[in-house]
Amino acid sequence: MSSSSPVLLVKSGGAAALPEWRASFHEFAPGLGLEVCAWDDPEVDPARVEYVLVWQPEAGRLARFPNLKAIISSAAGVDHILADPHLPDLPIVRMVTPETQQRMAEFTVMSSLMLLKDMPRIVAQQARAQWLEFSTPRTALETRVGVLGLGALGLATARMHATIGFDTAGWARSPRSEKGLSCYAGADQLPAFLARTDILICLLPETEDTRHLLDADLLRQLPRGAAVINVGRGSHLCLPDLLAALDEGQLSGAVLDVFDEEPLPADAAVWRHPRVLVTPHAAATPSRRERARQAAVAISAMLGGLPPPHLYDRARGY
Repeated sequence: MSSSSPVLLVKSGGAAALPEWRASFHEFAPGLGLEVCAWDDPEVDPARVEYVLVWQPEAGRLARFPNLKAIISSAAGVDHILADPHLPDLPIVRMVTPETQQRMAEFTVMSSLMLLKDMPRIVAQQARAQWLEFSTPRTALETRVGVLGLGALGLATARMHATIGFDTAGWARSPRSEKGLSCYAGADQLPAFLARTDILICLLPETEDTRHLLDADLLRQLPRGAAVINVGRGSHLCLPDLLAALDEGQLSGAVLDVFDEEPLPADAAVWRHPRVLVTPHAAATPSRRERARQAAVAISAMLGGLPPPHLYDRARGY
């Protein structure tokens, strides 16, 4: 390829994933003239780098590319990019795809059903080789799910829950209207939303307002015996408060997929709590092929002078 071709650097999956990235971009962006290169390729001239697709880029690295036009996150969140104190003021594109939405909806429905059927108890009994028959008190039709955050992932999650019969509601910062879904909005309506929620699913963006939102005060506003699924950000949850609520019986269970520190340390108490199911940030990671497709869509839009889909809004924080 010509040395004048713009370069897309990829930092996701390591060098072993580069052939798959190249094949996928060749499939979806053959006309863009991009040369897809590995993040640490020593042969790449920094001046040729116009786009990056990244997960957890090291601080200061993005500022070294003088002709960089956009930063594309390899995940739905962008906090791993914003952590860079030397981050250049460039467009940041979130990785939200139809596949991401489907995967998140499937994961959260699975989690809700596991909590409904008391999977933590089943897992604990299996670990002890203990056969104790039991029944659970209600079905999905009798269970109220509440989704915190009605962005693309939150809406997909709420819709799938409603489809299988959960009494589903959603909460957002500003008013929303969705057919078949009870929508709450703003701080004034949050207590009413929490009071009607048996399973709380957090899919909020990470902002200053949402940090440690799931604390003791909020958890007390849920009905006694409620459960929590956190698939948003680790920073949303005050983990000691959640563990205390579980021990006190205010909560009956939790599925946690995201944490402040990842990988979750082996000595973290939450690993061994009998009412918690821990998953390794696995809720909705799309395939590399799907991420390449979405990145190609974003780059094509920008080359055409249009805003890319899922552009991060610095003023709103998501």
